[in-house]
Formats: sequence, C-alpha cells, structure tokens
Amino acid sequence: MKQSVSERKTHIGKGEKISVKKQCELLQISRSSHYYKKVPESDLNLKLMEMIDREFMEHPWKGVPRMVQWLNKDCGLLVNKKRVERLYRLMGISASAPGPSTSKKGKGKKHKIFPYLLKNLPITHPNQVWAMDITYIPVRGGYLYLVAIIDLYSRYVVGWSLSNTMTAEWCRDVLDEAIETYGKPEIINTDQGSQFTSDLFTEYVKSHKTIRQSMDGKGRALDNIFVERLWRSVKYENVYLYAYQDGKECYIGLNKYFAYYNHSRRHQSLGYEVPAQMFNQKEKKAA
Repeated sequence: MKQSVSERKTHIGKGEKISVKKQCELLQISRSSHYYKKVPESDLNLKLMEMIDREFMEHPWKGVPRMVQWLNKDCGLLVNKKRVERLYRLMGISASAPGPSTSKKGKGKKHKIFPYLLKNLPITHPNQVWAMDITYIPVRGGYLYLVAIIDLYSRYVVGWSLSNTMTAEWCRDVLDEAIETYGKPEIINTDQGSQFTSDLFTEYVKSHKTIRQSMDGKGRALDNIFVERLWRSVKYENVYLYAYQDGKECYIGLNKYFAYYNHSRRHQSLGYEVPAQMFNQKEKKAA
C-alpha cells in the first residue's frame, strides 16, 4: 500500500527526487488517494476499538470510566481503565462532557489555542465557515483515520483523506488541497487536538491572511455538531455496513460515498436540498 503524501519521495534518474504532491499533479489524481498501510493491533484491541467506536457514536458523553463499566458490566469483558485510556488516545476521542480530556492538545509555546468564533454567528453563504475533524475507521485486521472538511452552510465535503497516523502535516495537506480546489474559507474551525494547535498547521492557516482559525471549547459537544453528524452518516450509512477488508477497499468505498453525500443525498436540515446545489449557488447576503 502507498505511503503518506507528506513522507513518500520517489527517486528519478540520477538522484533526482519528485514529491508525491508533484506526482499527483502530473498524473491528475487527488493527493487524498494516498494513504498509509493500516496499523497492526491485537485482535482484542481491534475488537474493543470497534465496540467503543459504536458505543461512543451513540453516547459521546461517555468518558473512560463509564466506558470501562459498560464493557465490563454490559458486555461481559474484563477490561481495565488503563487499556481503555490507551484506546481512547489511539482513536483520538474524548467525552463531550466537561472533564479530563484524552484528546491532548499540543504542549509548548508553539501550540496555540484559538477562540471559538461560531457562537451566534449567522452562516449565510458557502466558504464562510469550514469545519475540520478526524475520526477512527475500522478495517479488517487494522484501522485507519479519516479526516474531513465540511462547508457548514451547504454541508458539502470539500476535502477528505485516509491515513494511519494523525499528523499535523497530513491535516495541513488536506486543507491545502481543499483551498486549491474550492478557494479560501473565511473561518476554519477545528477541535483542540495537537494536529490543529501545532505550529505547522496554525502557521499555514495564518499564511493565508484572510482565514481566521476557530476552535471548539473543551467539553463543548455542540461546537462541532455538524462534523459529528457527518461522522454518524459516514459510519452508519457506509463504514459499518460494508466492513472494509483493507485500506484500498476502504478508500474506494468512501470515495463513492462522499460523491453520493455531496451530489445526491438530500439533507433534512437543508430543506431536502443536495449539498452540491447549495455549495455552488451564489453567495447570499447576511440578513
């Protein structure tokens, strides 16, 4: 399987190198089609991760202690807190209820936290606000991470990618590709994960000058409600149904799903309009 866009280099001729980004441009294929090999984990951990993922989708307020109790008492599995804490970190999740977070923000002066800019903000046109997040995706014998960027006005997914590690460089590359394709948003909203608070990511956003960065508050489930709804749709309408065998099959399946999601799936919250129709319309003036 292919390596990440950010890490893989191909040697051409006498020591000449060409980046995968350039290769994708030459071949006219999306950089998001490049993904890492899935990560090996024990069968028990993979089973637990899938169970935790499904339970967490239904009850995002469950922190580690409650998840441990659910696994032990409701599922009959003897699992200790330390193991579940590790799996929460591995999956990049934390409970929506206030409390200690397992989705650690970056440490050090270079990792910045930005204020939440969307409270009481009327969202009136495409490319006004994009939201970006990462979620865990199970595949047979392993797992991947999915990052996606959604336009909040239209619910149109402007970018997505698969990887087996959650790096700031990966997130930056996906945002860069979305901007190249659809133009700049006025605001990009993320959580406080280390990928988005890193100097690499924040400086990239800052370099665009007109883009403002916004971050969800800790323990504020409603701050990223649109992305959570996207993950619910992706998993219940696709990932859980098809149980992908490997990364390649997962990429092909998600590529079809996002095409359907953007161009065919009607959203009740949009008055049963299709995201692509909403995204491609002319900007509306704020009321």
